[in-house]
Amino acid sequence: MEVYALLFAATLNAGTVLALAALGLLINEKAGVVNLGAEGMMLCAAIAGFATVVTTGNDWLGFAAGALAGAVLAAAFGVLVIWLNTNQYATGLALSIFGVGLSAFVGINFVQAKLPERTPFNAFGLGDIPIIGPALFRQHPLVYGAMLLALGLVWFLYRTRGGLVLRAVGESPQSAHALGYPVRLIRLGAVVFGGAMCGLAGAYLSLVYTPLWVEGMVAGKGWIALALTTFATWRPGRILLGAYLFGGVTMLQFHLQAQGVQIPSQVLSMLPYLATIVVLALISRNPTWIRVNMPASLGKPYYPGS
Repeated sequence: MEVYALLFAATLNAGTVLALAALGLLINEKAGVVNLGAEGMMLCAAIAGFATVVTTGNDWLGFAAGALAGAVLAAAFGVLVIWLNTNQYATGLALSIFGVGLSAFVGINFVQAKLPERTPFNAFGLGDIPIIGPALFRQHPLVYGAMLLALGLVWFLYRTRGGLVLRAVGESPQSAHALGYPVRLIRLGAVVFGGAMCGLAGAYLSLVYTPLWVEGMVAGKGWIALALTTFATWRPGRILLGAYLFGGVTMLQFHLQAQGVQIPSQVLSMLPYLATIVVLALISRNPTWIRVNMPASLGKPYYPGS
């Protein structure tokens, strides 16, 4: 039982990276903007957060630096696609490539750096409870924060006027503009929020999930987070569940290796990406389901007054 409790704890830890990024990208896409630069933003945030903690010794400053790095890159992307009307897909890919290169350049001097020692988390002392304690109560606060964020976004999107306006911008920006809403500013705000969440995910990756800096350490998680939004049909609760599903698949490879299962390590490493392809292939079999749930203006440029 203890082995499975540790596997469950590792699943929550791995899923948090995907959940934070995917929930941010969800807000992007609810406003009608597709940002394919998640991978690059997460990498830049990972080195920003890691370098900040190595320099200052303060984890929360590291998370703030990661979120800021993601937000700044997303803001640059937003200006290009919202005001200059560049192609969203091409600009996002360019941002991803730029982030990979920039993070590798900035991180050269931090490859061998080590984070300061930290006290293990133990929520209210409940982590000492046998079996369930290590699984549920020795997680980093951001693990619980991702759960609360998902609940908060459900409330925001479907129970508040602001959420209604955001969804209206994603469905019909022309109608929202006719009603007097600043469509471009709303889209920019959504893009910056998405970037900040991707940044937070990147910082979590280098500070908690694998507390070190290695070039390219995001290793496709940004792309999986993008796929999660489609997999979850743009619903926050489903994104959270999907993130833990993919996190579990990621951890399963290590569990199987530890159990001595005779499967080539390369095949086990492919599991998260194979799961992503399989899920997207299954969803694609029902395009009507996607069209019903997808924001109508997703990926489409908006010209005020058109």
